[in-house]
Amino acid sequence: MGYAQLVIGPAGSGKSTYCSSLYRHCEAVGRSIHVVNLDPAAEQFDYPVAVDIRELICLDDVMEELGLGPNGALMYCMEYPFALSNVRSNLKGLNLMIRELEDNLDDWLTDELDNYLDDDYLIFDCPGQIELFSHVPVLRNFVEHLKSKNFNVCVVYLLDSQFITDVTKFISGCMASLSAMIQLELPHVNILSKMDLVTNKRDIEDFLNPQGQVLLSELNQRMAPQFLKLNKALIDLVDQYSMVSFVPLDLRKESSIRYILSQIDNCIQYGEDADVKVKDFDPEDIDD
Repeated sequence: MGYAQLVIGPAGSGKSTYCSSLYRHCEAVGRSIHVVNLDPAAEQFDYPVAVDIRELICLDDVMEELGLGPNGALMYCMEYPFALSNVRSNLKGLNLMIRELEDNLDDWLTDELDNYLDDDYLIFDCPGQIELFSHVPVLRNFVEHLKSKNFNVCVVYLLDSQFITDVTKFISGCMASLSAMIQLELPHVNILSKMDLVTNKRDIEDFLNPQGQVLLSELNQRMAPQFLKLNKALIDLVDQYSMVSFVPLDLRKESSIRYILSQIDNCIQYGEDADVKVKDFDPEDIDD
Protein backbone atom coordinates (compact mmCIF):
# COMPACT_ATOMS: atom_id res chain seq x y z
CA MET A 1 0.00 0.00 0.00
CA GLY A 2 1.30 3.45 -0.96
CA TYR A 3 0.63 6.77 0.74
CA ALA A 4 0.00 10.19 -0.79
CA GLN A 5 -0.71 13.80 0.08
CA LEU A 6 -2.63 15.89 -2.42
CA VAL A 7 -1.54 19.47 -1.66
CA ILE A 8 -4.16 21.95 -2.89
CA GLY A 9 -5.30 25.48 -2.14
CA PRO A 10 -5.69 28.89 -3.78
CA ALA A 11 -2.82 30.42 -5.72
CA GLY A 12 -0.22 31.94 -3.42
CA SER A 13 -1.26 29.95 -0.35
CA GLY A 14 2.20 28.41 0.05
CA LYS A 15 1.77 24.94 -1.44
CA SER A 16 5.24 24.62 -2.98
CA THR A 17 6.85 26.16 0.10
CA TYR A 18 5.02 23.60 2.23
CA CYS A 19 6.26 20.77 -0.01
CA SER A 20 9.88 21.94 0.15
CA SER A 21 9.76 22.44 3.93
CA LEU A 22 8.20 19.02 4.41
CA TYR A 23 10.88 17.46 2.22
CA ARG A 24 13.68 19.07 4.24
CA HIS A 25 12.07 18.01 7.50
CA CYS A 26 11.72 14.39 6.40
CA GLU A 27 15.27 14.38 5.04
CA ALA A 28 16.55 15.63 8.41
CA VAL A 29 14.78 12.88 10.36
CA GLY A 30 15.79 10.15 7.89
CA ARG A 31 12.36 9.65 6.34
CA SER A 32 11.93 9.16 2.60
CA ILE A 33 9.29 11.05 0.62
CA HIS A 34 8.94 11.85 -3.10
CA VAL A 35 7.51 15.16 -4.35
CA VAL A 36 5.55 15.18 -7.63
CA ASN A 37 4.91 18.38 -9.56
CA LEU A 38 1.42 18.54 -11.09
CA ASP A 39 1.63 22.22 -12.03
CA PRO A 40 2.41 22.66 -15.76
CA ALA A 41 3.06 26.38 -15.11
CA ALA A 42 5.75 25.86 -12.44
CA GLU A 43 9.14 27.33 -13.19
CA GLN A 44 11.47 26.45 -10.31
CA PHE A 45 11.49 24.26 -7.22
CA ASP A 46 13.19 24.19 -3.83
CA TYR A 47 12.87 20.42 -3.67
CA PRO A 48 13.99 17.49 -5.86
CA VAL A 49 11.19 16.70 -8.33
CA ALA A 50 10.54 12.97 -8.54
CA VAL A 51 7.91 13.24 -11.30
CA ASP A 52 7.13 16.33 -13.37
CA ILE A 53 4.00 16.81 -15.48
CA ARG A 54 5.94 19.35 -17.57
CA GLU A 55 7.67 16.39 -19.20
CA LEU A 56 4.28 15.82 -20.86
CA ILE A 57 3.00 19.31 -21.46
CA CYS A 58 3.98 22.89 -20.71
CA LEU A 59 1.68 25.85 -20.13
CA ASP A 60 3.57 28.20 -22.43
CA ASP A 61 3.38 25.72 -25.32
CA VAL A 62 -0.39 25.36 -24.95
CA MET A 63 -0.91 29.12 -24.80
CA GLU A 64 1.15 29.59 -27.95
CA GLU A 65 -0.29 26.70 -29.98
CA LEU A 66 -3.95 27.08 -29.06
CA GLY A 67 -4.16 30.82 -28.36
CA LEU A 68 -5.53 30.30 -24.85
CA GLY A 69 -5.09 32.51 -21.80
CA PRO A 70 -3.24 31.31 -18.66
CA ASN A 71 -6.27 29.85 -16.87
CA GLY A 72 -7.75 28.19 -19.96
CA ALA A 73 -4.37 26.79 -20.94
CA LEU A 74 -3.80 25.38 -17.45
CA MET A 75 -7.20 23.67 -17.46
CA TYR A 76 -6.35 22.22 -20.86
CA CYS A 77 -2.99 20.98 -19.55
CA MET A 78 -4.60 19.23 -16.61
CA GLU A 79 -7.39 17.62 -18.59
CA TYR A 80 -5.80 16.80 -21.90
CA PRO A 81 -2.04 16.24 -21.96
CA PHE A 82 -0.48 15.19 -25.29
CA ALA A 83 -2.84 17.54 -27.13
CA LEU A 84 -0.69 19.91 -29.15
CA SER A 85 -0.15 17.99 -32.37
CA ASN A 86 -3.60 16.44 -32.79
CA VAL A 87 -6.12 19.28 -32.44
CA ARG A 88 -8.93 19.13 -35.01
CA SER A 89 -11.57 21.74 -35.68
CA ASN A 90 -14.44 19.28 -36.12
CA LEU A 91 -16.28 17.94 -33.08
CA LYS A 92 -15.89 14.30 -34.05
CA GLY A 93 -12.13 14.64 -34.35
CA LEU A 94 -11.96 16.48 -31.02
CA ASN A 95 -13.91 13.78 -29.20
CA LEU A 96 -11.62 11.09 -30.60
CA MET A 97 -8.60 13.13 -29.53
CA ILE A 98 -9.93 13.56 -25.99
CA ARG A 99 -10.47 9.83 -25.58
CA GLU A 100 -6.96 9.19 -26.86
CA LEU A 101 -5.47 11.78 -24.52
CA GLU A 102 -7.26 10.37 -21.48
CA ASP A 103 -5.87 6.93 -22.36
CA ASN A 104 -2.38 8.42 -22.68
CA LEU A 105 -2.67 10.19 -19.33
CA ASP A 106 -3.75 6.95 -17.72
CA ASP A 107 -0.75 5.18 -19.25
CA TRP A 108 1.61 7.92 -18.08
CA LEU A 109 0.34 7.79 -14.51
CA THR A 110 0.53 4.01 -14.49
CA ASP A 111 4.12 4.03 -15.73
CA GLU A 112 5.21 6.65 -13.20
CA LEU A 113 3.48 5.05 -10.21
CA ASP A 114 4.93 1.66 -11.09
CA ASN A 115 8.36 3.09 -10.24
CA TYR A 116 7.46 3.26 -6.56
CA LEU A 117 7.18 0.53 -3.95
CA ASP A 118 4.10 -0.33 -1.95
CA ASP A 119 5.19 1.67 1.10
CA ASP A 120 6.45 4.80 -0.73
CA TYR A 121 5.15 8.20 0.32
CA LEU A 122 4.29 10.71 -2.44
CA ILE A 123 3.53 14.44 -2.15
CA PHE A 124 1.59 15.92 -5.10
CA ASP A 125 2.13 19.65 -5.52
CA CYS A 126 -0.97 20.84 -7.38
CA PRO A 127 -1.82 24.04 -9.31
CA GLY A 128 -3.65 26.84 -7.52
CA GLN A 129 -6.66 27.22 -9.82
CA ILE A 130 -9.57 26.74 -7.44
CA GLU A 131 -11.87 25.24 -10.07
CA LEU A 132 -9.63 22.17 -10.27
CA PHE A 133 -10.74 21.06 -6.83
CA SER A 134 -14.14 22.72 -6.51
CA HIS A 135 -16.22 21.52 -9.48
CA VAL A 136 -14.04 20.33 -12.40
CA PRO A 137 -13.52 16.53 -12.14
CA VAL A 138 -9.80 16.57 -13.04
CA LEU A 139 -8.37 15.97 -9.56
CA ARG A 140 -11.24 13.66 -8.64
CA ASN A 141 -10.34 11.41 -11.59
CA PHE A 142 -6.69 11.62 -10.58
CA VAL A 143 -7.59 10.53 -7.04
CA GLU A 144 -9.57 7.57 -8.36
CA HIS A 145 -6.49 6.51 -10.30
CA LEU A 146 -4.37 6.69 -7.15
CA LYS A 147 -6.90 4.62 -5.26
CA SER A 148 -6.89 2.01 -8.02
CA LYS A 149 -3.12 1.72 -7.46
CA ASN A 150 -3.75 1.03 -3.76
CA PHE A 151 -2.72 4.44 -2.46
CA ASN A 152 -4.14 5.90 0.74
CA VAL A 153 -4.67 9.60 -0.03
CA CYS A 154 -5.15 12.64 2.20
CA VAL A 155 -5.93 16.13 0.93
CA VAL A 156 -3.86 18.92 2.44
CA TYR A 157 -5.75 22.17 1.88
CA LEU A 158 -3.70 25.32 2.46
CA LEU A 159 -5.22 28.74 3.14
CA ASP A 160 -3.10 31.84 3.66
CA SER A 161 -3.53 32.93 7.29
CA GLN A 162 -3.05 36.55 6.23
CA PHE A 163 -6.29 36.20 4.27
CA ILE A 164 -8.27 35.51 7.47
CA THR A 165 -8.73 39.08 8.65
CA ASP A 166 -12.44 39.00 9.55
CA VAL A 167 -15.33 36.59 9.96
CA THR A 168 -16.58 36.95 6.38
CA LYS A 169 -13.24 35.84 4.93
CA PHE A 170 -13.05 33.01 7.46
CA ILE A 171 -16.44 31.70 6.35
CA SER A 172 -15.41 32.10 2.70
CA GLY A 173 -12.29 30.02 3.37
CA CYS A 174 -14.34 27.37 5.15
CA MET A 175 -16.79 27.10 2.25
CA ALA A 176 -13.96 26.78 -0.28
CA SER A 177 -12.41 23.99 1.77
CA LEU A 178 -15.78 22.29 2.19
CA SER A 179 -16.33 22.44 -1.57
CA ALA A 180 -13.07 20.55 -2.09
CA MET A 181 -14.04 18.02 0.59
CA ILE A 182 -17.33 17.28 -1.15
CA GLN A 183 -15.75 17.13 -4.61
CA LEU A 184 -12.82 14.86 -3.71
CA GLU A 185 -14.42 12.75 -0.93
CA LEU A 186 -11.13 12.25 0.90
CA PRO A 187 -9.79 12.84 4.41
CA HIS A 188 -8.82 16.50 4.74
CA VAL A 189 -6.28 18.35 6.83
CA ASN A 190 -6.91 22.08 6.50
CA ILE A 191 -3.90 24.29 7.21
CA LEU A 192 -3.55 27.99 7.89
CA SER A 193 -0.21 28.64 6.24
CA LYS A 194 2.28 31.51 6.63
CA MET A 195 1.68 31.87 10.37
CA ASP A 196 5.25 33.13 10.63
CA LEU A 197 4.16 36.24 8.70
CA VAL A 198 1.15 37.08 10.87
CA THR A 199 1.78 40.15 13.04
CA ASN A 200 -1.17 39.77 15.42
CA LYS A 201 -1.70 36.07 16.12
CA ARG A 202 -4.55 36.73 18.56
CA ASP A 203 -6.79 37.66 15.65
CA ILE A 204 -6.08 34.26 14.05
CA GLU A 205 -6.54 32.32 17.29
CA ASP A 206 -10.20 33.36 17.37
CA PHE A 207 -10.69 31.38 14.16
CA LEU A 208 -8.64 28.35 15.21
CA ASN A 209 -11.09 27.71 18.06
CA PRO A 210 -14.19 29.51 16.82
CA GLN A 211 -17.11 30.23 19.11
CA GLY A 212 -20.34 29.88 17.18
CA GLN A 213 -22.30 32.66 18.85
CA VAL A 214 -19.39 35.10 18.58
CA LEU A 215 -18.96 34.34 14.87
CA LEU A 216 -22.70 34.67 14.25
CA SER A 217 -22.85 38.02 16.03
CA GLU A 218 -19.94 39.41 14.02
CA LEU A 219 -21.33 38.04 10.76
CA ASN A 220 -24.78 39.57 11.37
CA GLN A 221 -23.16 42.94 12.00
CA ARG A 222 -21.38 42.84 8.65
CA MET A 223 -24.21 41.44 6.53
CA ALA A 224 -27.62 42.85 5.56
CA PRO A 225 -30.68 41.74 7.61
CA GLN A 226 -32.03 39.51 4.82
CA PHE A 227 -29.03 37.21 5.30
CA LEU A 228 -29.69 36.37 8.96
CA LYS A 229 -30.98 32.84 8.27
CA LEU A 230 -28.16 32.13 5.83
CA ASN A 231 -25.61 33.38 8.37
CA LYS A 232 -26.96 31.04 11.04
CA ALA A 233 -26.94 28.07 8.68
CA LEU A 234 -23.30 28.74 7.74
CA ILE A 235 -22.18 29.16 11.34
CA ASP A 236 -24.04 26.01 12.42
CA LEU A 237 -22.28 24.08 9.67
CA VAL A 238 -18.89 25.21 10.95
CA ASP A 239 -19.65 25.10 14.67
CA GLN A 240 -22.18 22.37 15.46
CA TYR A 241 -21.21 19.83 12.80
CA SER A 242 -17.45 20.47 12.98
CA MET A 243 -17.21 20.07 9.22
CA VAL A 244 -14.21 22.39 8.79
CA SER A 245 -11.36 23.23 11.13
CA PHE A 246 -7.87 24.60 10.55
CA VAL A 247 -4.43 23.79 11.94
CA PRO A 248 -1.81 26.57 12.04
CA LEU A 249 1.52 26.03 10.33
CA ASP A 250 4.62 28.02 11.25
CA LEU A 251 7.49 26.87 9.05
CA ARG A 252 10.05 28.38 11.43
CA LYS A 253 9.19 25.71 13.98
CA GLU A 254 10.06 22.06 13.41
CA SER A 255 7.47 21.14 16.03
CA SER A 256 4.75 22.73 13.88
CA ILE A 257 5.78 20.76 10.78
CA ARG A 258 6.07 17.58 12.84
CA TYR A 259 2.57 18.04 14.27
CA ILE A 260 1.02 18.65 10.83
CA LEU A 261 2.75 15.56 9.44
CA SER A 262 1.51 13.43 12.32
CA GLN A 263 -2.07 14.56 11.66
CA ILE A 264 -1.78 13.63 7.99
CA ASP A 265 -0.08 10.30 8.74
CA ASN A 266 -2.94 9.44 11.07
CA CYS A 267 -5.50 10.18 8.31
CA ILE A 268 -3.84 7.83 5.82
CA GLN A 269 -2.85 5.24 8.45
CA TYR A 270 0.83 5.60 7.65
CA GLY A 271 2.99 3.25 9.68
CA GLU A 272 0.10 1.29 11.19
CA ASP A 273 1.08 -1.86 9.30
CA ALA A 274 4.74 -1.64 10.29
CA ASP A 275 6.23 -4.60 12.09
CA VAL A 276 6.56 -4.24 15.84
CA LYS A 277 10.20 -3.91 16.80
CA VAL A 278 11.17 -6.02 19.80
CA LYS A 279 14.53 -5.50 21.42
CA ASP A 280 16.62 -8.65 21.65
CA PHE A 281 17.59 -9.68 25.15
CA ASP A 282 19.52 -12.44 26.85
CA PRO A 283 17.23 -14.78 28.86
CA GLU A 284 19.99 -15.09 31.42
CA ASP A 285 19.56 -11.42 32.25
CA ILE A 286 16.11 -12.19 33.67
CA ASP A 287 17.56 -14.59 36.25
CA ASP A 288 19.98 -11.91 37.41
